[in-house]
Amino acid sequence: MDLSDALDAGQSGQSNNPAWTGQPQNPSWPGQPFAPMWPGQQPGPQPGPGMPVWPGQPGQPTTPGWPGPAPPTAPQNVPLTVPYEQSLPSGVYDRMLITIQGEVKPNAKGFTVNLSKNKDIAFHFNPRFNEDGKQVIVRNTFINNIWGKEEREASSFPFVPGKPFELKILATQTEFKVAVNKSHLLEFKHRFSQLNQINRINVFSDVTLTSVLAETLK
Repeated sequence: MDLSDALDAGQSGQSNNPAWTGQPQNPSWPGQPFAPMWPGQQPGPQPGPGMPVWPGQPGQPTTPGWPGPAPPTAPQNVPLTVPYEQSLPSGVYDRMLITIQGEVKPNAKGFTVNLSKNKDIAFHFNPRFNEDGKQVIVRNTFINNIWGKEEREASSFPFVPGKPFELKILATQTEFKVAVNKSHLLEFKHRFSQLNQINRINVFSDVTLTSVLAETLK
């Protein structure tokens, strides 16, 4: 599966600390003469063939492509067992994209995606379908046996019991960007500095999984 399939919706100059267009200290995509927008920015030049885009950006071509294919880290032709665990031999790094496809169970109470180093959880992503009558997406870290401060604000709650979903987690030098069903959802600033030591991804609770891909945006 190449990245043109992995990302179906929507950065000039090289930098060691890339930057999203129009925002301070955000990444630009290397080797690209055009820098598309992160959601909410003012319109600029429109993308051409082969120019990468992140879900939710305006003015996108119907079938944009990421430059060059990147192989998945695991075979995706068989259903996956939940709880699910996949090792990340190279850790987490800038421009790493994790795509999770599956379906929420009909009577789901919640599910969790963790990016972890041993017992430490660098990114805890936890949609809850009925917490005191509300739907909420909790994000947090668990470091040295201590939970950090929860983040709960989000632009929407895109998960629906009994319905399929596509969850994308894009790592940058400063944060994780999360998109669901080809729309940007939220960001989570890194609290765990040793990204290359994050060695596994776990998915568990009320979902079925069809694929988990870890790819590099070239």
